[in-house]
Amino acid sequence: MNNTSSPDRSKLAIAGIALAVIAFLGLNIFANATFKGVRLDLTQERLFTLSDGTRQVLATLKEPVRVRLYFTKRLGEINPSHQTYFNRVKELLEQYVAISGGLVQLELFNPEPFTDDEDRASAFGLQGIPFTQSGERAYFGIAATNSTDDLETIAYLTPDREQFLEYDLTRLVFNLARGERQTIGVLTRLPIAGGRPPAVQARRWAVLDQINEFFEVATVSVNDKAISDDIDILMVVHPNKLPKPMQYAIDQFVLAGGKAMVFVDPNSDIDVALNRGAPGSGVSDFNGQLAAWGVKMVEGQVIGDLDTARRVNYSRRGAGTKVGDYVVWLSLGPGNFDTKHAITGDVRQINVATTGALEKVEGAATTVTPLISIGPRTMRIPAESIRVNPDVGALFRNFKPADKTELMAVHISGPAKSAFPDGPPKAEKKEGDSAVTAKKPHLAGSNGPISVIAVADTDLLHDQFWVEVQQLMGQQLLVPFANNADFVINGLENLAGGSKLAGLRGRGDTRRPFEYVERIRQQAELKYRAKEQELQEKLTEVRSNLNKLLDREDAAAKTGGGQVILSAKEKTAIDDFRRQMITTRKSLRDVQHFLRRDIDALDTRLKFLNIATIPLLLTIVTLGVMAVRQRRRRRPVEG
Repeated sequence: MNNTSSPDRSKLAIAGIALAVIAFLGLNIFANATFKGVRLDLTQERLFTLSDGTRQVLATLKEPVRVRLYFTKRLGEINPSHQTYFNRVKELLEQYVAISGGLVQLELFNPEPFTDDEDRASAFGLQGIPFTQSGERAYFGIAATNSTDDLETIAYLTPDREQFLEYDLTRLVFNLARGERQTIGVLTRLPIAGGRPPAVQARRWAVLDQINEFFEVATVSVNDKAISDDIDILMVVHPNKLPKPMQYAIDQFVLAGGKAMVFVDPNSDIDVALNRGAPGSGVSDFNGQLAAWGVKMVEGQVIGDLDTARRVNYSRRGAGTKVGDYVVWLSLGPGNFDTKHAITGDVRQINVATTGALEKVEGAATTVTPLISIGPRTMRIPAESIRVNPDVGALFRNFKPADKTELMAVHISGPAKSAFPDGPPKAEKKEGDSAVTAKKPHLAGSNGPISVIAVADTDLLHDQFWVEVQQLMGQQLLVPFANNADFVINGLENLAGGSKLAGLRGRGDTRRPFEYVERIRQQAELKYRAKEQELQEKLTEVRSNLNKLLDREDAAAKTGGGQVILSAKEKTAIDDFRRQMITTRKSLRDVQHFLRRDIDALDTRLKFLNIATIPLLLTIVTLGVMAVRQRRRRRPVEG
């Protein structure tokens, strides 16, 4: 017999519930304190796991970096996607704070219109976007400073660049931790800095002005014997007939850890124009050095492409002016770029002219990563045939696609050997040689992984192919119509970050498509689209026949004299066509319903699982516990 009274059981039950609540709260408090920094990233592309490069940058911070995140909350209320992206940025920066041990200091601001926070955001150069009819502006950007008040900003955090968010944030912190701007040494025989009138362009090339906004720019003489220690990144443009000592200096600079961005060309249109088509003009001769890094330029061949050929005006003697596709002047789009690489991920258009092709060298130890590719409807064309007075029409008529993709720009990394295995070349001193001389020991191999960007075109740097220079109220205004300069700046910034930033590639998008639903939709379309098309055509035919008869009926009514009289057969046909229209529309609705049926069924199942599963499980567990207790109560007490 059970001696426990009903009131006692009630008290025990209440006490058990109270203890369960206390245990639940205690467990949550303990877990929150103990596992606060623990994260489990189960996303397909590890979207929320910081890369080793970011961790290295944060681990080497020596001074605080103050990061101010400006976000107008009302922007998130109007556009939920901005609110979601703000949460993503905030969570990522909070990880930076934790990993850096507090050296990254995060501050949040809500710059509402007509507030001090808005004034500060504007003063930092953040970009406000109108979000009300009265013209009020909202802000979503970052302004960061270091202990010496150096400033780095992201003027507007667009969700379109989400896959490069970690790269952008790490680059911002890295630049502030680095301090002074890095120096780009420009080595070229082309008049990039201006001069040499009547040249193709006597003024300074606009791309150099763009580079100068982010870096210090210094000129490197072709007569130097070594690259100055002040140079962080070497930009080599159209290396043509470089003296051996300078070739050796470039080789040793890269092997010692210096970064380089090299532009070579099988036919530089600008150089050809400057030298009036003289023999040997327009050709870069740098393959000896490129081969030591693991690539080479295909000599004597330019790349034509049907898909990206630019439309140009051209004239032939006696034929007047025509418009045609110039297959060796190309306007490259997103399909030609590695969209997951930070250098080319946000580039939309690059215009190039008589570009060459790069090939990997067999047996090289370096890793060659494609950045820009052309193809597959390409053709290699002898450079000599387009060097002087090219026939645009003939090039198009004679074009035979090779169904091959060509490499135009690559990033080279990894261990490399010297192009001068026997040591520095012996050179006689000539008049005009620079005082910069080689004093360092010879390097037969790289000290670590090299980092070089090679591009098989030089004309893309010239103003003609990417920017219009206008004068406005006495000021020079650049109006870009292509992203040529953006590509160059991205490449230099990537090199400036060294291996830490070079390893940061674009992440996937946090917006994940419902791939299973998409497969269901495609299968349904394959099954029902033909029937839907058949019904649509039948409906169009019936409607056309009906309209013809109705037009005759209207004409008869308007004449009043009955000049057009519909026969009984025609009136019957009108009624029949109307019935056919109703029947066809019903069949069409049924087909369209079938297109959605499986997706709707899946939607119903998911809703049931999301809404009813947990309550059902709790109900089953509760009923099971009650059943066990009932059996225990009914069990007789022995003795």
